Amino acid sequence: MLVVGPNGAGKTNLLEALHVGTQGFSPRTRNDARLIRFGREGARIALTGDRAGSPLELNVILHAGAAKRASLNGARLQAAEQLRSEVAALVFTPDRLVVVKGGPAARRAYFDRALGRGTPAQAALPAEYGAALAQRNAALRGISLGYSTREALRPWTERVADLGTQLVAARGEVIAALEPLFATHAGELGLADAALRYEAETLSAEVLEERLDRDLERGATGTGPHLDDVEIRAGGRDLRAFGSQGEQRLAVLALLLAEAELVRERRGFPPLLLLDDVLSELDPDRRLILAERLRTYGQALITSTSAAALPAEPDQLVEVEAGDAGTVLR
Repeated sequence: MLVVGPNGAGKTNLLEALHVGTQGFSPRTRNDARLIRFGREGARIALTGDRAGSPLELNVILHAGAAKRASLNGARLQAAEQLRSEVAALVFTPDRLVVVKGGPAARRAYFDRALGRGTPAQAALPAEYGAALAQRNAALRGISLGYSTREALRPWTERVADLGTQLVAARGEVIAALEPLFATHAGELGLADAALRYEAETLSAEVLEERLDRDLERGATGTGPHLDDVEIRAGGRDLRAFGSQGEQRLAVLALLLAEAELVRERRGFPPLLLLDDVLSELDPDRRLILAERLRTYGQALITSTSAAALPAEPDQLVEVEAGDAGTVLR
């Protein structure tokens, strides 16, 4: 599906609504109040479709000052974010370049989400590790302030070591699975010798105990997967430091295509691809390569200011106009 219209007409709003309706959260903001139209108290996103031949009915309801609610095929979910374990959707927006050009936290977050999308059974592992880490850090500060003891810290040290070891292994596995797919798609887009590199230090309760005095000084745990980084490379270079913006953009696209292939392989159905303004900075040859590749990936929605930007006939063309009551689709 190609969605076209002038700047400011609401193309990105449509893409964002599809992401919220299938994943339970916005790729743009974590403030749900910003998803509601100005002057209104609430909003609703209702989607119907199918997954591997089975019907899907998704509903997300937002109210100002209240937690959003979601349902799947009429069944209420405990949290809207549970939708992402049921429906796979991948998004590209211009600010996604932060995955390559940003700091380590952006890459950790990306690959941890990729872990959950590719292996839903492990989706909660990063959050569980983060919660245990927060408890250990609080206990470290408590010891420094004199209202906790090293004995009280020990269970959290063991918990962080256990979950951290699991997270390193799970991250390493999904990155190893993505790397050959990433290299292939990057090569197709003209980014030669692309690779992912993840090297994590061994984490154990003994390692944490050895550096306890330093952690007490800092009031924080100074080693573990919460500090790791993933190098995204091409031509022997780390693209964060030595890649052009064009190369960084191609790397993000190649990662998206690689993850789409991995999700389809592991979950038995392709993800929904949401691509916002992806064509504007690609040359004609790369636009054609992307358009041909997307036809093999299931359903994709692409936004553009011009239908001519896509060098292929879309299965569906939607024109977006800005109206007095909001976005109008034709």
